[in-house]
Amino acid sequence: MLETALSSLSGLPAFLIYFVLAIALVGMFTLVYTWITPHNELELIRADNAAAAIAFGGALVGFALPLSSAISNSLSLLDCAIWGVVALVVQVLTFLVLRVLLKQLPERIAKGELAAGIFAAASAIAVGILNAACMTY
Repeated sequence: MLETALSSLSGLPAFLIYFVLAIALVGMFTLVYTWITPHNELELIRADNAAAAIAFGGALVGFALPLSSAISNSLSLLDCAIWGVVALVVQVLTFLVLRVLLKQLPERIAKGELAAGIFAAASAIAVGILNAACMTY
């Protein structure tokens, strides 16, 4: 039994390396996403703006889905990082497209309009699911 446990723990270094990379990519996504949006998500969330929390939460989930697929299917750490950046770009483009399709989206989120926040979150998650599925190379 001890041998099985030790064998299982042999994967711990790889887990830690991929987990640190994933956290770094989520941090990078958060910085880029909050930079491209004209409203300050964290400030709005601190002010109890549910629309901002839903929209930003959906964007995070929409990014984490393909990132998890990149981790699962990557051939190396570099491969994972490259596909993680692809996932980041796709999610940022999703917001930019939504901004064109739904007039005044950032302003509506900043005002706390739940419909805008829910739509943004659902769109980000839907694109994230498709993005993740496309990464099952």
